[in-house]
Amino acid sequence: MLDGIDFEVASGSVFSMLGPNGAGKTTTVNILATLMKADAGTVSVAGFDVVTQTKKVRSAIGVTGQFAAVDELLTGRENLRMMADLKRTPGAARVVDGLLERFDLTEAAAKLVSTYSGGMRRKLDLAMTLVGDPEIVFLDEPTTGLDPRSRRTMWEIVRELVAGGTTIFLTTQYLEEADHLADHVAVLDQGRLVAQGTPAELKRQVGGTHVRLRFATPADLDSAARLWPGATRDEEELALRVPSDGRSRSLRELLDRLDEAGLDAEEFSVHTPDLDDVFFALTGHAGTEVLAS
Repeated sequence: MLDGIDFEVASGSVFSMLGPNGAGKTTTVNILATLMKADAGTVSVAGFDVVTQTKKVRSAIGVTGQFAAVDELLTGRENLRMMADLKRTPGAARVVDGLLERFDLTEAAAKLVSTYSGGMRRKLDLAMTLVGDPEIVFLDEPTTGLDPRSRRTMWEIVRELVAGGTTIFLTTQYLEEADHLADHVAVLDQGRLVAQGTPAELKRQVGGTHVRLRFATPADLDSAARLWPGATRDEEELALRVPSDGRSRSLRELLDRLDEAGLDAEEFSVHTPDLDDVFFALTGHAGTEVLAS
């Protein structure tokens, strides 16, 4: 159940919604895509009201669900042609050929979809979604179950779509995916939006950026620890974790201070929070790769 969520999606961007099991991500997509009706409130998609202008909303969007909606008894080309015919797409043959080429499916076009790999089915599913050139594409966990190579291919396709002006609404069970693709992230928990912003803004809210210094000897570690009393020591690794904002000026000051003290770190690295840290801090749930709604 959703509880008074409110957000806007910028045209030509990737908006990603994250949340644990049952948070309401898929429910949100279903409402936006006119597949469910909201009990209250107003929803506008592509400038059209989803209740009073349903047909106009549907003509402006494409939806790729959690599972590939392809007909295994048809070939790849036949699946695309069927979708083009259903949408009464002008120049259907040309459109189908273009999508097959765009998704690197031309060689497999005449084969039954039952012979396709998971990645190929996902690409065909997205290709079918793009028949009619929708302004907005809803991708509900599009890379679930794909191998890393197929997932990266899907990422490239998403980037190409956005570069061409398409708006992407993405739900995902992979925090890394949202971090790589999203311009704006909304975190949904128990039907409520608990935070939203760019990935960088959300990471700054969580804090925890630090510099990790590793030393050659316990004596060097002791000396460095005296320079930063608030730092965290790792005796086994002979490492010191110094809080920092990660900016270049702060890093220069830290290195200058080490140099003035006659100390030399064996290793130096900057660590920033990732969306996994954000997710845990905001929802109290560990961000794993099993976050599907």
